[in-house]
Amino acid sequence: MPNKIQWVYLTTAPDQLTAEMWRGLLNNEGIPAMVRAGDTASYMGVFAGPTRILVDAAALEEASRFLEEQLGPEALK
Repeated sequence: MPNKIQWVYLTTAPDQLTAEMWRGLLNNEGIPAMVRAGDTASYMGVFAGPTRILVDAAALEEASRFLEEQLGPEALK
């Protein structure tokens, strides 16, 4: 039986489009990731505000290292 994913906070992107791109990078590396907008307004379309990225707890270190290598340390602030 596969392990259940435990979603944990990785970082916050400046907006939903950026978060979706970062999620795609992580997923392409085999790292489970999802986007969670920081406001209920996101249900009305693309959210223009800060958007959280969550990853599987088991891949948190790998995800942090990968994003920092790809985007620089400012991506993880």
